[in-house]
Amino acid sequence: MDNRRFLLIALLGVVLFFLYQAWQKDYARPAAALAAAASSEEIPAAQTGEVPSAVQAPGAEDTPAPAAPLSAPASAGERLVVVTDRLRAEIALDGGDLRRLDLLGYPVSKQQPDQPLTLLDDRGASYFVLQSGLGGAREPVVSHLSRYTAASRELRLAPGENEVVASLEARGPAGETVIKRYRFRRDSYQVALEHEVLNSAAEPLLFSPYTRLVRRPSAAADSVPFVPTFLGVGFYEQKDGGEGYRFRKIALADLPEETLDRSQPGGWLAVMQHYFIAAILPPGGEPQRYSAKPARDGNLQSQVLGPAVTVAPGARATVATELYLGPKLQTRIDAVAPGLELTVDYGILTPISEPLFWVLNWLYEQVGNWGWAIVLLTLLVKALFYKLSEAQYRSMAKMKHFAPRIQEIKDRYGDDRERLSKAMMDLYKKEGFNPLAGCWPLLVQMPVFFALYWVFLESVELRQADWLLWINDLTAPDPYYVLPVLYGLSMWAMQKLSGQNATLDPMQQRIMNIMPIALTAFFAFFPSGLVLYWLVSNLVSIAQQAYITRKIEREGFGQKKPA
Repeated sequence: MDNRRFLLIALLGVVLFFLYQAWQKDYARPAAALAAAASSEEIPAAQTGEVPSAVQAPGAEDTPAPAAPLSAPASAGERLVVVTDRLRAEIALDGGDLRRLDLLGYPVSKQQPDQPLTLLDDRGASYFVLQSGLGGAREPVVSHLSRYTAASRELRLAPGENEVVASLEARGPAGETVIKRYRFRRDSYQVALEHEVLNSAAEPLLFSPYTRLVRRPSAAADSVPFVPTFLGVGFYEQKDGGEGYRFRKIALADLPEETLDRSQPGGWLAVMQHYFIAAILPPGGEPQRYSAKPARDGNLQSQVLGPAVTVAPGARATVATELYLGPKLQTRIDAVAPGLELTVDYGILTPISEPLFWVLNWLYEQVGNWGWAIVLLTLLVKALFYKLSEAQYRSMAKMKHFAPRIQEIKDRYGDDRERLSKAMMDLYKKEGFNPLAGCWPLLVQMPVFFALYWVFLESVELRQADWLLWINDLTAPDPYYVLPVLYGLSMWAMQKLSGQNATLDPMQQRIMNIMPIALTAFFAFFPSGLVLYWLVSNLVSIAQQAYITRKIEREGFGQKKPA
């Protein structure tokens, strides 16, 4: 296989990669199938015995008796609104649920700069709420169906304050007093959720706190068109034998077959979507029961059930858990909880993608613009691989120079593969070049290209980032298709400069001629930051190729390069 044929296969591989990504987004089993596999669900009881530690298959657990519906309806106007410098939250007094959460500073789109993105919402098709309560031995102390009261209807983080606390109060079935608190902090997407219980009964009180995220199986509003992104559950799972933890994720569409029901100390549970997560971060120590499965009403339920707590008559007890509700900021989430940074999922290319993002972020801090940071990163990558590119372009230039002789050999020996191969090897040996020398540099660079693809796809820092002129969102397609067209022209120019069609058969030539047009059409729907990277890479490649070609022309094609 000569160098041109290898380049053709590599380009086809890129196209197939993007086709597979699009297929994953458009033809994976729809999440609506969750409703058909829904199982019964009830308010959890306190943990009083052994808890399963392995994942169970659907239907393996006993089906509990029908209970109250999973999602309690909200009452219009009965809400406590909390506003900080980062969040705007709505807490329903019916249930004490966190029913709406707006991320201030993250507009829903460039066209709506004053409308913040809503992560949690109980209105419309994107139902996604956080529920909590205290499951009792026989009946819940309080649940997401309980009625709470609050002293005010609006709280704001005042200048100079570092925290604002939303307090709600409810009564248990035996007269217990329960105070639920949400602690919102300045410049933070972390929220502390507390339940304080005063047992005024004559008998000890037993309960287990539960926190759950309930989501309707619908796509996230912030997904990028034609680009596959993950929507589902993330779980920081203890390894078998208790030696450390690992990150596990279950796509929302896979939940009917791959449910989660496990007890372990430590870890966390999150519902993940493109750029953003809602995570439950329970305290370490005693085992927590983690579960994720479809619920009876067709929603996705992800829940953490805490260990049992006993409160003596007349005594108080407080249980708490942490929440992270916001963007997957790579400079922040690693300090929130161990392993939470893994929700920025670069896949098998993480060892390459993470340092590339670090460099990209450092460049952004220097120039203050993500677009120019991408340009500079592209130049650094091309400089890093210059020697490999030189070997590639030397091989391509010599193949172009000797194309007439190669064609003459093909015409002479026709279908006699053995004699054709021998004649070609004699030519390569005589003229001092190896066509495969251009293959390996390209092969080495491909993991870097795909790692950068995942960096641009997964980094919320690039979301709605400006570059210049009309490119005001590097994660959205170019609205005027200028970058994709320039990319196609640059690819066509590379083909002409290399003369790569000269040694291909007619069918391969037609494919190569169509390739710039096909990739232009593909890239028209890709984030402009990705297209910018490939365009700059192509322009630098053209300059390198022209320089190296002139250099070896001065050296003489028929001379071996001095050692």
